Amino acid sequence: MRFSALSVVFVQLLLNGSHAFSVSQNSPSATRMGATVAPEVVDEKVTEHSHCQEPGDRDILVRAARGETVERTPVWMMRQAGRYMAAFREYSTKYEFRQRSETPAMATELSLQCHRKYGMDGIIMFSDILTPLPTLGIDFDVVRGTGPVISTEIRTEEDVDALATATQDSFDEKLPFIRDILGDLSKEAEEMNTSLIGFVGAPFTLASYTIEGKSSKNCLETKKMLMEDDRGDNKAATKFLDKIANMIGMYACHQIECGAQVIQVFESWAHQLNPDLFEQFAKPAAQKAIKIIKEKHPDVPVIYFANGGSSYLEKQRDMGADMIAVDWAVDMTQAREILGPDIAVSGNIDPTILFGSKEQIEQAVRDCIDRAGGPGKHLLNLGHGVMQGTPEEAVGWLVDECKRYKGKDA
Repeated sequence: MRFSALSVVFVQLLLNGSHAFSVSQNSPSATRMGATVAPEVVDEKVTEHSHCQEPGDRDILVRAARGETVERTPVWMMRQAGRYMAAFREYSTKYEFRQRSETPAMATELSLQCHRKYGMDGIIMFSDILTPLPTLGIDFDVVRGTGPVISTEIRTEEDVDALATATQDSFDEKLPFIRDILGDLSKEAEEMNTSLIGFVGAPFTLASYTIEGKSSKNCLETKKMLMEDDRGDNKAATKFLDKIANMIGMYACHQIECGAQVIQVFESWAHQLNPDLFEQFAKPAAQKAIKIIKEKHPDVPVIYFANGGSSYLEKQRDMGADMIAVDWAVDMTQAREILGPDIAVSGNIDPTILFGSKEQIEQAVRDCIDRAGGPGKHLLNLGHGVMQGTPEEAVGWLVDECKRYKGKDA
């Protein structure tokens, strides 16, 4: 077993009416936070798996995301850092979301917990797709039991014009913690012999969150604006999407410059769009953001994931991304046929399989790998995020089987 270089335990102390965190003297974040170090409460974080030992494991996920055939099928999971883990809940029940995601030592620890336990082929930064919105002058909060809440109103072109315009300097000015988190995780990923994944929300998803002001079942206010835009009555939707696309492209580049080796673009609200609306509004904005990333960092792979977008996979062939992540609602064989041989794919096990037996989970892993073309021919993931309540041991069974499986003929 190996020890992580970042050995962090946070204790909740009452100090002048505020919280203080105790971190290891080995932590790169300790000095920055001005924390009082309490060695007696530091608990070394032990690696519980035996994966990520081969030289090629360091970048197998990166190579697969570029579309290369690799020596085995790599694996990571959306929401792999999440509330299904008891260790994660020790933080989520005590600290509000933005405190967790914007405190470098805490966000780093939450990013690493799942990798130490399971040994996925990538560490993904614990953060949120809404995190960069303040660079546009849009503030948000994540309220326990409610979710994201945004008070900035966007309805007219004048509303969009009143927003700030992000520059490359905006991210260090407004989000200084991102550089710290990714810098720390980059060092950890190197030591753990694995890859570091960054991520951004796609423009339509961020625009919809802002317009609706919260999560929405039908995205009605956003769709009203799309229809107004289509009629030419109000072009606020197009202007807003364009402004976000520029910001998101720069934000992804910022993450890469801070250490991210892969970027996943999440179109989390793709299920709200019919194929025509996707083609007219969401797709061009996402393409613009991806183009900004690829022009500046052509060797860094970009993965595009449209949650609920498997009904129009054919429209995603020319996103400009290196890989398309597929949701669980389509058979992987069919997804391969629709996207064609030149598009690398990721996915797409149904997250609810993780509530099944060990044998069912292992069979689902083998089936997905086989349908994608065999070991080393795609990047295994769920077709959506790990669900709250998922048994922790089930995640381990999935990762272990993916790394073990050599194919039907082996």
